[in-house]
Amino acid sequence: MFGVWAPGEDVAKLAYYGLYALQHRGQESAGIAVSNGRQILVYKDMGLVSQVFDESTLASLQGHVAVGHARYSTTGASTWHNAQPTFRPTATGSIALAHNGNLTNTRELAARVEGLAHAVGELDIPIRNVETSTNDTSLVTALFAHHPDQSLEENAAEVLTTVKGAFSFVWMDENTLYAARDPQGIRPLVLGRLERGWVVASETAALDIVGASFIREIEPGELVAVDEDGLRSRKFAEPAPKHCLFEFVYLARPDTLITGKRVHSVRVEIGRRLAKEFPADADLVIPVPESGTPAAIGYAEASGIPYGSGLVKNSYVGRTFIQPSQTIRQLGIRLKLNPLRDVIEGKRLVVVDDSIVRGNTQRALVRMLREAGAREVHVRISSPPVKWPCFYGIDFATRAELIANGLSNEEICRSIDADSLGYVSLEQLVEATRVPNDNLCRACFDGVYPVELPEPEHLGKHLLELDEQLITDIEGVPLTAGGGAVDSLDRP
Repeated sequence: MFGVWAPGEDVAKLAYYGLYALQHRGQESAGIAVSNGRQILVYKDMGLVSQVFDESTLASLQGHVAVGHARYSTTGASTWHNAQPTFRPTATGSIALAHNGNLTNTRELAARVEGLAHAVGELDIPIRNVETSTNDTSLVTALFAHHPDQSLEENAAEVLTTVKGAFSFVWMDENTLYAARDPQGIRPLVLGRLERGWVVASETAALDIVGASFIREIEPGELVAVDEDGLRSRKFAEPAPKHCLFEFVYLARPDTLITGKRVHSVRVEIGRRLAKEFPADADLVIPVPESGTPAAIGYAEASGIPYGSGLVKNSYVGRTFIQPSQTIRQLGIRLKLNPLRDVIEGKRLVVVDDSIVRGNTQRALVRMLREAGAREVHVRISSPPVKWPCFYGIDFATRAELIANGLSNEEICRSIDADSLGYVSLEQLVEATRVPNDNLCRACFDGVYPVELPEPEHLGKHLLELDEQLITDIEGVPLTAGGGAVDSLDRP
C-alpha cells in the first residue's frame, strides 16, 4: 500500500516503484489511482505490479496525488472486482482507497452500508450497480464517501471510530492524500518526505526506492492529511499499541524499519537465540530462502557451524505462503526451491525456516534434501508454533489446518520426516524484537486477541460472499461517476 502527494512529480511512476518494493505483501492484483485535481482515474488488474502496468498505462495516469495497492486477499475472493484501490463517487467529487489489514466488524459495517443503499434516492449518489465486490475495504470506502453535511476528513474521522480490527488505510479525493492506522497499530504504516511532497507506505523499503526520507511511523489511532496547505494530523482514538509480531518473523522485508528496529537485525538475533535454545550436531547451516536467511546467519554465528547455501530459489515464483489456494501452494513449493546436491550430499544439515503453518512446505523440503543426499536434516524454526488463526490480515485459515494445533513438536517432527525439530520460544522471540511484550500482538502464537472478535459466524474470508443480496448492496460504482471520475481504464 502506497500513497504520494507531490505536485510536479510523476506520481504514477512513484506509486509503481513503491508498490514494486511492496510486492512481497501481496501478489494477487495491483492498482493505482491518480488525481489531477479534477478527476480520479483508477487502473487495476489481476497479477503482479510488473504485469499490470507498463509505460503507456503509467503515462496515462497524470496528476499530483496517487494511491496504490498490491493485494493479498484476507476478506473476499481473489477477483478483479476485489482489486484495490476501491473507488466511490461522493456529493462533492470522488475518493479512492487502499487497505492493508483485516476488519473484525465486517457484518456491522455491511449493515450500515446496506442502510445507505436503501437511502440512495435521497442521497443522489450512486451506491449500487452491476459491479460487485466482497471485501471489507469497499464497505469503508462507501462509508467514507457518504458525507453530505461535512468534509471527507471530518466524516472519515468519525467513521474510523466505528471500524474494528487491523487497518492501515491510505485514500485520496481529487486534491488531498489521507492515511490512518488502527488504534492498536497492528499493521505498519510510515510517513516519508520528498523534496516536493509527501509519501505514506506500508514499509520503509518503499520510501527508500522512491528517494523519500523516513520521517516517522503513523501513530496508532492517528489520521494524517496532506494537501497544498501541508501536513496535518489528528487523533481519532487513543493509541493502544499491539504491533504484529509476525511482521518481524516473515511479512516485512528485512531492510524495513519497524518500531525503530531493522527487521534483518531482529531476525539475525532470533537465529542466535534459536541456536542457544536448540543446538544441533551438524556440518552445515542452510536457510530456506529468503525469509529464513537472516535467522540462519544468526544460528550459524552463535553455533559455530558453517553457513552455506544449500537451496536455490527461483526468484520469479511468488511466496507460496500467500497464494490463494492450497493446490497452488503445494505446486509452488516444487517450483520455488531446488537443492544444491554438491553442497548438501553427505552432510548433516541444520535447515532454518521462518515458520511452520500447515507443514506442507517443510515436508516437501525435507524430502527434497534427503533425495539430494543429505545425511541428516535438523529443522529449526525462527518463530514459535503457530496454533491460532489470524483475523488481522494474515491468511492462516482455520485452526484445524494448523499443524501445531493438533500435534506435539515430536509428532510434527515425525510428520515432516526431520531428524529433529526446534522452535524458538515465544519469550526469546519477543526479547529479540526489543519491543515491550505488552505492545505486541502475539495471537497466532498464544491465542490472545487484542481486538475483540465477533461470533464465529461473523468471521471468515468469504463472509460477504455468503449473502447474495448483501453483495448487491455493498458495492457497484458506475464506470463514470461524480466529478467526471473514472473507475477503471481497463476492465477485463
